[in-house]
Amino acid sequence: MNVTEFILLGLTQNPQMQKTLFLVLLSTYIVTVTGSLLIVVTVLCSQNLHSSMYFFLAFLSLIDAYACYSSSIIPKILADLFLESKAISSNGCMLQLFLEHFLGGSEIVLLVVMAYDRYVAICRPLYYMTLMSHHMCCLLVGLCWAAGFLHSLGQILVILWLPFCDANSLDNFMCDIFPLIQLACTDTFLLSLLVAANGGVTSMISFVMLLVSYVVILCSLRSHSSVGRKKALSTCGSHITVVVLFFVPCIFMYLCPVATFPRDKAVTVFYTLVTPMLNPVICTARNADVKNAIRMLLNRKAISDNK
Repeated sequence: MNVTEFILLGLTQNPQMQKTLFLVLLSTYIVTVTGSLLIVVTVLCSQNLHSSMYFFLAFLSLIDAYACYSSSIIPKILADLFLESKAISSNGCMLQLFLEHFLGGSEIVLLVVMAYDRYVAICRPLYYMTLMSHHMCCLLVGLCWAAGFLHSLGQILVILWLPFCDANSLDNFMCDIFPLIQLACTDTFLLSLLVAANGGVTSMISFVMLLVSYVVILCSLRSHSSVGRKKALSTCGSHITVVVLFFVPCIFMYLCPVATFPRDKAVTVFYTLVTPMLNPVICTARNADVKNAIRMLLNRKAISDNK
């Protein structure tokens, strides 16, 4: 790699629009981190939320708070909206790319694990405590990290192998793999197909598997009581919404690498900034246990502050 830095052209060159974007993105970042960390703290502090479902929910919230979707991207975007130079070093670009795919890949596997957890809880309730023990949950989280690392390592090795000559302007607000591939001064057609298979096809297969698994889960609810059915439908409905919001933009981005960048930017903004902000709301809006636990935690905090 001959290029020592890349120039991120960002979301807009309009100075007035940049000020508006700064306020919007700063608000998005604060809401995302606050909401996600609130769920993590609530799960850790509440005695009623120590089941595997809430363990994985806390892990998902942790990824949302500190993944590429927030802490590894938004601070750089906020700085670029005020700085005249929007450069990022090649090492910084590789780090951002690594975090993006490491944590994104981990989240893909985590969503599959969460679907498996709901399948066991609803379809195999007698075996739930055995199959989803604390030890097993920790192993599954470790599997998420390992899968994300291997996926990200493959993406990074592709970029490090590429030669970059003089062009170093990325028409994007973050370092992503297809914009970087297009800057390479060599034929990258086969590499684009490989990356599409690694990212897009994997996302598509995972998405279809998740939808099929949730269909199986929902069909099995016919034998449950009305109260159990209502609670399971609420939980599965939230999970399905999160799955759709995460996978559909990813599939669009990585199976359609020839799409124009203005459209890509809008989709990238959605799945890297908007979806992580919505996830805490989606996962808690219809979950009475989490809402009650958050309310008790906030009341406890208010009482301690008044003493």
